[in-house]
Amino acid sequence: MSAKSIREFDGKAVLAYWLNKSPSISKEEYKTPSTNPDTRLAHIQFPVPNDEIPANSSTYKQVVDNVFAEVTRQHPWVLETKLVAKPDQLIKRRGKTGLLKLNATWDEAKEWIRERAGQPQQVQHAVGLLSTFLVEPFVPHPPETEYYININSVREGDWILFCNEGGVDVGDVDAKAKKLLIPVLLENFPSRSEIATSLLSNVPQEQHASLVDFIIRLYSVYVDCQFTYLEINPLVVIPTGSGTDVYYLDLAAKLDQTAEFECGAKWAVARTAEALGIKTEKEDSEPITADYGPPMAFPAPFGRDLSKEEAHVQELDAKTGASLKLTIMNPNGRVWNLVAGGGASVVYADAVAVNGAADELANYGEYSGAPTDGQTYEYAKTVLDLMTRGKPHPEGKVLFIGGGIANFTSPAVTFRAISRALGEFKDKLHEHKVSIWVRRAGPNYQEGLRVIREAGQKHNLNLKVYGPECHISGIVPMGLGKVPVEPEWQMA
Repeated sequence: MSAKSIREFDGKAVLAYWLNKSPSISKEEYKTPSTNPDTRLAHIQFPVPNDEIPANSSTYKQVVDNVFAEVTRQHPWVLETKLVAKPDQLIKRRGKTGLLKLNATWDEAKEWIRERAGQPQQVQHAVGLLSTFLVEPFVPHPPETEYYININSVREGDWILFCNEGGVDVGDVDAKAKKLLIPVLLENFPSRSEIATSLLSNVPQEQHASLVDFIIRLYSVYVDCQFTYLEINPLVVIPTGSGTDVYYLDLAAKLDQTAEFECGAKWAVARTAEALGIKTEKEDSEPITADYGPPMAFPAPFGRDLSKEEAHVQELDAKTGASLKLTIMNPNGRVWNLVAGGGASVVYADAVAVNGAADELANYGEYSGAPTDGQTYEYAKTVLDLMTRGKPHPEGKVLFIGGGIANFTSPAVTFRAISRALGEFKDKLHEHKVSIWVRRAGPNYQEGLRVIREAGQKHNLNLKVYGPECHISGIVPMGLGKVPVEPEWQMA
């Protein structure tokens, strides 16, 4: 699984399209009708300003006005209703940081966006440029109609959290929310009465039927479209003469990117112009293909754009059931990690910090889940290429090739691939005076350590090898010169 965040626009579009189309997980019939109103979502994307066209220039302002004109043409409904405007760049707690415009006319929304488009914005410790916005109809409602719902995947199944309070002041939902674990085997999906009893005990009885139906529909889309996380806050439930109307006003979501081969077409068709009611200038006679619609976008976290190398690793990660992660924190840092396992990656990063080299830690990442020889080779090459760029550091550099006790990832396979990459970069590794510290355990670890030691000897690399006799992060203080160097692992 590769859980990646998506924009609110994309999450709402997928949910709106599939809410009444995904096959129901429940064996029981729905009790209330559900209709899909016209989807009204205006995704507004501005180019990022640069030195040639700065954000405050008349040229950029004209670009912004041209984008607004196109939005008005494609979404004429913005002229007919009050609106909500907000950035759509994976920013949390927008209501708390003044990044939410409510109950606005289109002219008011445009002015609010115009003041922020292309401008830097600080969110906690991150600073980024605002370039993507979402505009949708404003739904007036009293505070007591706001709820909170969250679905998230864990090893044991999927948790559904429901709270009878919602909105920006919901507080600690983990403590407040009612919880229900949906087992991995969906044959054991809970009954309607179990859902109501577990999640809706603090909700008026007359809303139970509609809410249970919505929860089942929502979870059915969650499974059908391979979500790994889905949060709606607030979920607004407004009583009507015939039942209730349900609105999902604010949404955060993650998809399993490795499921793109299976769900890519579902994600795409939900975001076509036709599905979103966008007025286009295309001919109606154009054929619809199997890959109809735009591919899903997985944006970088707010405040940092992916480098070419990070994007390359993300592309590798998207094409495999294994896990390949890379984040560059300090490209000029002396200390680099090439670590197997998500847990081990945290341990090694912490060990570097504890030993006084946090400011020198260059990267964070991991490979795990039994990547192939080729995938490991590409990943290792990427890290080594980044590490050996620029002028050599006067103190040299340190590379930790570490990991815990492998379970189904074979050190023999991965170390063979890493050894090939070390051979390819041997000249640069010598030039940058890189000391290499290896620690691994688990099935076939002896073969893996033998292979990488022989590669070090063949290329005359400054490389030391340790096995399970060394603590998982024991090589870190040795590599940083904080403790004496212990005797290396020896083949039995």
